[in-house]
Amino acid sequence: MTSRKQLKTQVRARMAKTGERYTTALAHVEGAAPAAGWTLRGGTDPDAAGLHAMLEERGVTGLTEALVFGIGGGIGAGYILWEFKREASATLTLGFDNSWQYVGRRTEKVLARLGVEARWHRSAPKAAQAYLTDQLAAGHAVMVWPDRYHIGYWDLPDWLDGHGGHPVVAYAANGDRVYLDDRNLAPLTVAREDLDRACARVGSWKNMSLVITGEGAEPDVGAAVLEGLRDVVEHLSAKSDSFSLPAWRKWARMMTDTKAPKGWPQVFADGRGLEGALQGVREGVDGRFGITGGNLRPLFADFLEQAGHAPLAPRWREIAEMWHELGEMSSFPEMSAQLSALHDAEKAAIARLGAALV
Repeated sequence: MTSRKQLKTQVRARMAKTGERYTTALAHVEGAAPAAGWTLRGGTDPDAAGLHAMLEERGVTGLTEALVFGIGGGIGAGYILWEFKREASATLTLGFDNSWQYVGRRTEKVLARLGVEARWHRSAPKAAQAYLTDQLAAGHAVMVWPDRYHIGYWDLPDWLDGHGGHPVVAYAANGDRVYLDDRNLAPLTVAREDLDRACARVGSWKNMSLVITGEGAEPDVGAAVLEGLRDVVEHLSAKSDSFSLPAWRKWARMMTDTKAPKGWPQVFADGRGLEGALQGVREGVDGRFGITGGNLRPLFADFLEQAGHAPLAPRWREIAEMWHELGEMSSFPEMSAQLSALHDAEKAAIARLGAALV
C-alpha cells in the first residue's frame, strides 16, 4: 500500500511534469474510477465552476463558467491582515471575487438572477450528514463547503485547520467514499468521514449545502448578464478599503508604513510570519500556485467577451499579468508601487465598463 508521504511525492512529481492542479494530479495518481452520469469540466473559480456543472447536469444549458462568474458579480477586491495575539501570528486574507467575504452569496445571486429554483440546507452535523446521504442516494449533486485542511487532498499545514474553504460538488457515493468535483478533470474521491468532518469544521457555516431543484429552465441570460455587470461596477466603486477597490491602495500604503499598527514594518518587525505572508500573496494572486483561481481577472475577461464587451477584455488580461508580476516580488517598496498601479488600472477599467453600460 502506498503511504501518504509516497502519495504526495508522486502527486507533486506529476504536477511538475504536467502542470496540473493538485486535485487533478492526485486523482490521476489514485486512479479513481469514474462515476456514471457526471461530466468533469475542470474550471478556474470554485463557486462558478461548481455551480455551472450543477446547472448543466440539471439541464440548464447555454451557460459557461465565465458567464456564471460574471452573472454572480464577477471580480472583487479585498484585503485584511488578521493578527492573532494568542498564536503571535498574522494571516493575510485577499479577496478577488464579488462578495468574497460572504459564503455562498455569489451563488445566491446567480440563482436569483437566472430564476433557477434551488434548496439550501443548514443544520447540525448529524442532520447534515443524513441529508447528504439522502440526496446522493436520490441521484442529486450537492454543493458543500468543507474546510480545506480537513478535506485532506490539498496537503495544507496544521495552522490552516479551521480556516474554511471554497465549495465543492459531491455528486456520487461509492461505499465509504464520495466523488467530488473540485475543478478536477479526472475522478477524485474522498473518505466520507473526512468530508463530514471537513463540512462540520466551521461551526458558523452550519454545514451549509445546496441542491438545485429546478430542471431544464430557460433563463433570460441577457438580463442576468446585465445585472451581473452592474453589480461589478457598483461593488468595485464602493468606498470600503477592506471589501472594494480601495483595498488595493490601503494594502499598498500598509506595505511601507512604519508607524501604523497594521503596517507591515510593524506587524512583521521581528520577521516572524513574513515569509508566510509573502507566500500567501503569491498563492493568492497567481492561479498556478493557489487554490481558488488566483486573481480571476482572466476569467472576467472571458466573461466580458462572451457578454458582448470584447473591446474591454484585453485590458483585464493586462491587469492579470500585473497581478502575476506582483506575485513574483518580495520587496516592500516594489510591491507597494505595483499595488498602487493596479489600483489605478482597475479603477480606470471599471470606469470604462460603467460608461459602456450607460
